[in-house]
Amino acid sequence: MNIHEYQAKQLLSRYGVAVPRGKVAYTAAEAVDAANELGGPVWVVKAQIHAGGRGKGGGVKVVRSIEEVRDAAQAMIGMNLVTHQTGPEGRQVKRVYIEEGCDIARELYLGMLVDRETGRLTLMASTEGGMEIERVAADTPERILTVDIDPATGIQPHHARRIAFGLALEGRQVGAAVKFIMGIYEAFVGLDASIVEINPLVVTGAGEVVALDAKMSFDDNALFRHSDVIELRDEDEEDAMEREALKHDLNYIKLDGNIGCMVNGAGLAMATMDIIKLHGGEPANFLDVGGGASRERVTAAFKLILSDPHVEGILVNIFGGIMRCDVIAEGVVAAAREINLNVPLVVRLAGTNVELGKKLLADSGLLIISADTLAEAAERVVHAVEEAA
Repeated sequence: MNIHEYQAKQLLSRYGVAVPRGKVAYTAAEAVDAANELGGPVWVVKAQIHAGGRGKGGGVKVVRSIEEVRDAAQAMIGMNLVTHQTGPEGRQVKRVYIEEGCDIARELYLGMLVDRETGRLTLMASTEGGMEIERVAADTPERILTVDIDPATGIQPHHARRIAFGLALEGRQVGAAVKFIMGIYEAFVGLDASIVEINPLVVTGAGEVVALDAKMSFDDNALFRHSDVIELRDEDEEDAMEREALKHDLNYIKLDGNIGCMVNGAGLAMATMDIIKLHGGEPANFLDVGGGASRERVTAAFKLILSDPHVEGILVNIFGGIMRCDVIAEGVVAAAREINLNVPLVVRLAGTNVELGKKLLADSGLLIISADTLAEAAERVVHAVEEAA
């Protein structure tokens, strides 16, 4: 789950992370009130959407009068903001963040994530603040400093000092950075975050270390422990189909292809998408129905796939362990009849009750293409889509 910048700053400030003062506004009038409350002479008006690159798209303005605050807020609220992360369709801005101006001496980068290779929380820092860390990693990887944290000990002051010295901080800046970094770690662990990114992390003219921007994402599987975080969810910023999938406990991610996938198990789903691409197709989604899905959940998953207008064919790939093949077959048949299926459907079943599942599909009277192996299934669905076109 993602949240807005201003929400991330509110959470981080609880852990002692230094952030500029600011207030959210939903109208130009509220923006003016916020600016008056913060005091001048400089403010920053920031569009709040779940995407980076807002400044390049006109979503961040530095202003020097109340009139400019009003004008900037009025221009942003309701605008369709397009950035490199939103895609060409953009995102509608429904709120802005009014923040006090900051005396910036240096711009740095700081992030924390779970490193899948080491299985540890990892701090990442760079002197190239304000840039995309992916670009820095590609062009100047030597400017990225990483520090892995042993889960047995947690973060220690020496971890934070190593980052501070690596960023060429000095004097009182080091102490401020240590406190900042320790706070980031405590917030990450305490809130079950999946990523915290401060870009830029700025050093002010007075030597303070401040989060000028903040991004936080959270592990959906741990949200049951954090009702306060769940309340920050902005459904308007989420993909409508992914939001629907959440209601049925489905793991769904929309992709750009035209072949819908329904699989049980994340690893098998990844393999299914790979083999579709190997045979020249493009997957339209990642969809894991889980190991113990009911007929109702399978039906909901099938409907979800078909709600994507780009889907021109469907591949169902099920290995029946905990999940029974006959349950999958019942869900597929029920959904296909209800929706009036009009795209090629290839089904590959293996495992528990596979013969019963195949019989249910064969007796359904629906035009279903059967396959015995994953390679055969992928080849058939790609061929069927090409023929239908």
